[in-house]
Amino acid sequence: MFGSRTSDSRLDDYRIGSAPEIHDYLQQIITARSLVNLSGPHGQSYTTLLWEADPKRQTLCFSARDADAQLQGLLECGEVTVTAYLDSIKIQFDLDSALEVHGAHHDTLKARYPKEIFRFQRRSSFRVQPMVSKGPVARFRHPSMPDMNLSLRVLDVSLGGVALFLPDDVPMIAAGLRIGQCELALDDTTEIEVGLMIHHITAINPESRGARLGCELLNVDDGGRALQHYINQTQKRRLALAAERRG
Repeated sequence: MFGSRTSDSRLDDYRIGSAPEIHDYLQQIITARSLVNLSGPHGQSYTTLLWEADPKRQTLCFSARDADAQLQGLLECGEVTVTAYLDSIKIQFDLDSALEVHGAHHDTLKARYPKEIFRFQRRSSFRVQPMVSKGPVARFRHPSMPDMNLSLRVLDVSLGGVALFLPDDVPMIAAGLRIGQCELALDDTTEIEVGLMIHHITAINPESRGARLGCELLNVDDGGRALQHYINQTQKRRLALAAERRG
């Protein structure tokens, strides 16, 4: 559990206790509509949105589904960790005094404003957006529904990770899940077998009708050289296309 490590001096380089900085990061999460994951010490998990962060009242407000048994089970465990992502940055903090509040139109989850948060910089790798005409996809079985084969559009890719588009008519894939076998088909000549770790899910604007899955690539090994070549070639094509437009 993350909360048991907050006093660990080895985390001091990542610890943020400045009230203005804490507020800034919380506001970024709200503005970006980044999905946040609430997790418990025994694998409990709940995905939601942070709606409000009020430093004067010292409160946080999250969205909540009416009479959700999963959320109730998480709150009963007594230890909840909040994790959210802002591009390559992971924000994490303990959730204190969390309480579900029933409203006339919708339920909310209220909690105490954090006194400190932790900011972790994920491994940076150069990312490229695939050329639209090539239509790269990731093919794998839905981790919660093995009979469902998925073919998700690749939004961007690096040597260490890939972002996938999950349409809203496909059952949600929870953060923290590991996918053992995935075929990453980037173009006619680049198809590699990898594993995926789903790190975070980000809400995209309503018109897109879907969410962004941020994934770490696992077991790339033999496909690493092909992936590097694809990234290099895609960047060259994009630079050449930009030069043509300027000309």
